[in-house]
Amino acid sequence: MSRIDRVFETRGTTAFIGFAVAGDPDEATSLRIAKALIDGGTDILELGVPFSDPVADGPMIQRADDRALAAGTTPDTIFRIVKGVRAYSDVPIVFLTYYNIVHKRGIERFYREAREAGVDGILVADMPVEESEEVTEAAARHGIDPIFLITQTTGDDRIGKIVKKSRGYLYLVSVLGVTGVRDQVSTGAIDLLHRVRRHTDLPLALGFGISTPEHAKTCAAAGADGVIVGSAIVDIVERNLDNPGAMEQRLRNYVMRMKQATGSTRRP
Repeated sequence: MSRIDRVFETRGTTAFIGFAVAGDPDEATSLRIAKALIDGGTDILELGVPFSDPVADGPMIQRADDRALAAGTTPDTIFRIVKGVRAYSDVPIVFLTYYNIVHKRGIERFYREAREAGVDGILVADMPVEESEEVTEAAARHGIDPIFLITQTTGDDRIGKIVKKSRGYLYLVSVLGVTGVRDQVSTGAIDLLHRVRRHTDLPLALGFGISTPEHAKTCAAAGADGVIVGSAIVDIVERNLDNPGAMEQRLRNYVMRMKQATGSTRRP
């Protein structure tokens, strides 16, 4: 059983998946951020691979990508960060990346190095499922779960294709648009959760726009197996760039509050 599978083995509470951009604002601080998220109780650590044109991300995460790239972050940097996290914790690690990064490195090499570093799953945000064969085959060879996005505009036929290719969990996009903090969880997100559940028993995690304990409770009560939080975490990082100690403490406290919310709602 994989590390990701173990997180979802008991479907009683909702897992907290915390996102940070690898290398933001630099390699050493990025590792400290990852450890703070883990110390707060993050069930799955999602690391964004910084990219110059992150089409799925809003301004907050774009600025984090810019900081990481300005600090000289490369795939080699990111694999070192993963190894540092893996030496510290057995928490599952998932990459969120873009196809150009994987292709430039070489698909086989990227997945081999990711596995050697300790990565458990990879989501290629701009890769259509119809063009994913080479990537999913490499993922299978190296024991990495291929994770896909499903949006509110994804049709049922395409959901079926995505489900067949996916392992680990499915990332359900709770809003129409890019990442960023929102005021509330939309009814469309809950409808999407229920619609996808009719197609699969894979764990379903809601992301994009989730930032408060109230959001987490709403998702848990609706039956989400996980909630994914990125922009709210990156916001804490950005607001505390001049005080890494305070940053770490605020990240730990934030994750603990979100964990309390996701764990407080028992689901059938």
